[in-house]
Amino acid sequence: MAGPVVAGVASAIGSRWMSIKIQNRREHVDRAQKNELIATLNGVFKDTAVVVVAHYSGLSVAQMSDLRSRMREAGAHVKVAKNRLVKRALDGTDVEVIRDLFQGQTVIAYSDDPVTAPKVAAGFAKDNEKFVILGGAMGATALDSDGVKALASMPSLDELRAKLVGMISTPATRIAQVVNAPAGNLARVVGAYADQGKAA
Repeated sequence: MAGPVVAGVASAIGSRWMSIKIQNRREHVDRAQKNELIATLNGVFKDTAVVVVAHYSGLSVAQMSDLRSRMREAGAHVKVAKNRLVKRALDGTDVEVIRDLFQGQTVIAYSDDPVTAPKVAAGFAKDNEKFVILGGAMGATALDSDGVKALASMPSLDELRAKLVGMISTPATRIAQVVNAPAGNLARVVGAYADQGKAA
């Protein structure tokens, strides 16, 4: 009688031990993934020009996919992470000033230039009222939602480059015209005198 009981207890202990072992392995993997995410976010906060923080509660999967797609096409990025992990990732960065924005369901958008992420986020917020811009940071400068919208209204780097090229090439063309015009006139005057000399 004792044999089956002992075997049953041993089996239960073995099963429990395996369950604990699997759970420990899972927790180890989860911890490694969390640490990797924190390191990735820390790099984002240190290296990007601007970070935008928004609430996204109530957005559908399709709407979030649309946001990601818009950001990607513009050259910006979107990340969703637990606030607790984001706050750990903020430690030691210039953008630590935005720590208080991370409450509720938050998403971060970021870009290597200070205009792209705010511009896309502001456009998306116009189309989706459940996407609410809370603020952000540009380097060590904290931004409220109006600050993000002000950045969004600025021309992008590509637009600025086009304007600069236009400003540079237009004066250059004018200078060439001014320089060439007197030279042409001078050539005509010299030619006229030469013709007069021949006639004489």
